Amino acid sequence: MGLSWQQGPLAPGAIGRFLVPGPLPERLLYAEPLRRRMRVRFGGSWIADSENVVLLHEPGRYPVAYFPLGDITSGVLQPAEHETRHQDLGTTAWYTVQAGDPERRAQRAAWRHTELPGHASELKDRVAFAWRAMDAFYEEDERIVGHSADSYHRIDIRQTSRHLVVRCGDRVVADSTRPLVLYESGFAPRWYVPRDDVDETALTPADGQTFCPYKGLCRYYDVAGAPDQGHRAAWSYENAYTEVWRVSGLVSFEPDKVEVHLDGTRLRLEPGQSVVPHGPDRDLTPDGAADGKLP
Repeated sequence: MGLSWQQGPLAPGAIGRFLVPGPLPERLLYAEPLRRRMRVRFGGSWIADSENVVLLHEPGRYPVAYFPLGDITSGVLQPAEHETRHQDLGTTAWYTVQAGDPERRAQRAAWRHTELPGHASELKDRVAFAWRAMDAFYEEDERIVGHSADSYHRIDIRQTSRHLVVRCGDRVVADSTRPLVLYESGFAPRWYVPRDDVDETALTPADGQTFCPYKGLCRYYDVAGAPDQGHRAAWSYENAYTEVWRVSGLVSFEPDKVEVHLDGTRLRLEPGQSVVPHGPDRDLTPDGAADGKLP
């Protein structure tokens, strides 16, 4: 979760409220300095390099980085014969991005708001690049994936001795008094069980994987005996990123697909827990996503 996505305070599905007497605008946009050096690579070339990026938080969207025109390589942006109108920020001009040798082109791969209202001057003469159209985005010399870094997103992991039991009918799939609980901004707590406390004969690897920019590559399991054959009812980050390495190899279970009991109380899936998809990054391989060694 960040300020404006998942269940953050500016998101449409916010779980809290502002303690003010009057109603707030239906949509609140928030812009702030990123205060990190950010770079963009396309066509084998660095096309933008700035320490003056502004991050825009817009309801229901991941944060978007806006670069000053002066920090974008000359000749990279070619005006496209296409304009749209942003409901809050006015007319938006689109650009074709071209760079590299041999030259590569990506149509409608960048945009600039050309008729900003006075209260949105922070975005004046700034350009944003379409994430999936670019080769890669970097902070300093490290690639960042998924979306622009969101300083309002946080993950904490805690050890607990609470009793967690996972059942499918009469079958106990997991029974542990040493699970880890993962608290991630905008999500209900997720409980991860050591494999020694899981009956792995109940788990069958499922097709497909997903990628989390904060935790890494996620593998799924079908759980025997659960409704709908327990399709993807369990998951594991087998090689979680360094920041969350404590859950590496542990297994978590979806409480709307199998019975998950914590200290005797059955857990239920809370509303608003579906993840906003951000799409794949260009040239991000499964191996690179899994080990966190991003080019």
